[in-house]
Amino acid sequence: MTNPEIEEFAKVLVQQVRDAAIRSCDSSLRPNATHSIAKRWKEAAAGDPESFAKVIIPDVVDDTVFQLLQAIDGELVKLSFTASNGKTVDLTAEGLGELGGWYAGIPGWRSMYSQERFIDDYSDLR
Repeated sequence: MTNPEIEEFAKVLVQQVRDAAIRSCDSSLRPNATHSIAKRWKEAAAGDPESFAKVIIPDVVDDTVFQLLQAIDGELVKLSFTASNGKTVDLTAEGLGELGGWYAGIPGWRSMYSQERFIDDYSDLR
């Protein structure tokens, strides 16, 4: 059995990241949803399962990463990161409550660093 602190981390991680991402993705499946992700998923659902999966997988992963960053920004998960130079930063303090935005923003970490597919739903705002 893990200690109470690890159990608390597990509970926060599952509820504030995993469950939040599921709720967020479920909202894209609602018949009345009209945002860009919902529209993309509805169009993709008309195709074959592999095509649909190729559309939703990056969105689901991005939503999950975003939910984790939101949990850090909101001080629900307090994490530090040790960079390759040995310096450790408190992500909650140094992230200024903007990690989620820095990830998904224009340009964001996702667009700057990802080597896999993603859809930039804000490309028309540039």
